[in-house]
Amino acid sequence: MLVLVTLERESSDIVDRFKKAIRSSAEVVNGFYVTGDADFVLYVTAPTMEDYEQFTRKFFYANPNIKAVKTMVVVDRVKVGFAIPVEASSET
Repeated sequence: MLVLVTLERESSDIVDRFKKAIRSSAEVVNGFYVTGDADFVLYVTAPTMEDYEQFTRKFFYANPNIKAVKTMVVVDRVKVGFAIPVEASSET
């Protein structure tokens, strides 16, 4: 799942605590602190939807600093990777 997370408010202590929670969660494969409509975008994995529901209850709903969570279920991974194409400089 891709999950958009909006915090109740953005203060450094709340953001830092949420970043720590992301790092310590086995279900969160990737986490990004972003600008725009949401504060974080998470790539979350779970064996079943029931497992995902349990994860949401403990990770999101138990956190009073989270204002909104929007889940998008990944139907097909069309292209996957984080490599950044960087051309080597012709100057030596």
